[in-house]
Amino acid sequence: MAATLSTLDFVTRLAVGVGCGALIGVERQWRARMAGLRTNALVAAGATLFVLYSASVLDPGSTTRVASYVVSGIGFLGGGVILRDGASVRGLNTAATLWCSAAVGVLAASGHLLFALIGTLGVLAVHLTLRPAGRLLDRVPQDDPDVEGVRASIYLVCERKSETQLRALLLQAVTGVGLTPTGLRARREDEHTTKLRATVAVAGDPARAMEQLITRLSLEPGVRDLHWHLTEERQDPEPPEALT
Repeated sequence: MAATLSTLDFVTRLAVGVGCGALIGVERQWRARMAGLRTNALVAAGATLFVLYSASVLDPGSTTRVASYVVSGIGFLGGGVILRDGASVRGLNTAATLWCSAAVGVLAASGHLLFALIGTLGVLAVHLTLRPAGRLLDRVPQDDPDVEGVRASIYLVCERKSETQLRALLLQAVTGVGLTPTGLRARREDEHTTKLRATVAVAGDPARAMEQLITRLSLEPGVRDLHWHLTEERQDPEPPEALT
């Protein structure tokens, strides 16, 4: 790279860097992520400007040093968009995308305009094509010895008149959050209430799914009590008692 840059080179490289970051940001904005169009464009613009500055000075080794500083700085920026949500972590993809936006900015500032465009298309391809592939992989049954045999039991006490509706809703809600029902037991406690017990197979951490399930069912009229717990050992469901 030449020690100095012409104004045309500066504008061209900056435009390519910002444009590549904006292309990545369009996909993020469309997905309603925290870092969207402007954030990715600004990250790419900042990385491009830092490296363009180093390219305009007389020290030929400064470009490499500044590029390494950009990589470190983006790490702190990416850490700011990573959030902990209960037992899960959100924002990892957003942080990685910001890192990639900075990388295409560095490529553009270094004069590798075609490489910057190819890198941008690669980032977009990851988001657009690997997202559905990841969802398909999530649906594949996993034979994990750490979670094999783990079951969860959901207990629901409801009014007798709401029993039929809540029984159907319980099974629908269980499958709706991705759990596999393995049994359902109904027992009439007295002439006014019925106790429902559903057992489900658990794969992985069930906390989030159970939270959604309990929140959904607790809003239904006629529910008097609702709770759940995990069973670490594989158990055969108890035979249902005859309804009276």
